[in-house]
Amino acid sequence: HLTGELVLSKYFRDKRISDLTVVSPDVGNMKIASRYASHLGGELAIVHKRRVSGSEAVAQEIIGEVEGRNILMCDDIIATAGTVCSAARLVKERGAEKIYVGATHGVLAEKAIEELTKAPIEEVVITDTIPLGKKVTKGENFKVLTVSEMLGEAIKRIHRDESVSSLFDNF
Repeated sequence: HLTGELVLSKYFRDKRISDLTVVSPDVGNMKIASRYASHLGGELAIVHKRRVSGSEAVAQEIIGEVEGRNILMCDDIIATAGTVCSAARLVKERGAEKIYVGATHGVLAEKAIEELTKAPIEEVVITDTIPLGKKVTKGENFKVLTVSEMLGEAIKRIHRDESVSSLFDNF
């Protein structure tokens, strides 16, 4: 399947973030975070969270080093932003410097935008895989990247009976 990881990875690579640690906001995103860390040359850390109710989880522990490091927290989807905001607060408490968030799909429920704006996050970067309308204009720390070039290339490769998965060979 197609993912925004290529577009997001290029964006963050071009930012040249020093002292980078890529943080998975939960154990479920560890594979994604590991790919980003490998591609960007950063360290890897994972946040362990505990469910306090059916819909709420609290970040409790960090496996890996974040003190004095710039953080890229990566996720596939941001819907309510509870997990990523809780993780951002925890890594900040543990001495992280700047915190960036990258996600392929920005579902962004209304409360999510408010929470992301209040959290200790320098920048939230999402792709345009979901129509966003005017949702992200409310927060100054949001950036939307387009996946149109990648989708166009995938369509071209399908039409030519070429490999689509080779788009990700360098990731």
